[in-house]
Amino acid sequence: MILGRVMGNVVSTHKHEGYQGCTMLVVQPVDPEGKPAGKTFLAVDRAQAGTGDLVLVNDEGNSARMILGDSKAPIRTVIVGIVDAVERD
Repeated sequence: MILGRVMGNVVSTHKHEGYQGCTMLVVQPVDPEGKPAGKTFLAVDRAQAGTGDLVLVNDEGNSARMILGDSKAPIRTVIVGIVDAVERD
């Protein structure tokens, strides 16, 4: 799982049929303090996240396909939740 911040939406006039009906978002990985921690990537949104939201991202193909309910989907990363707060001991 990856903690990230949604940077924006992806708009496409043509996309692979496996992505039809999916919302794609640009995500910036962040550390627990919210500082950037890697390169941005694209993720399918299943949590109705929006720009600026702190999100939890599943980055494993088989699990992503199970979440989407399509065992043949060419999808690897899926936003699975919006994070309200991060607490550390």
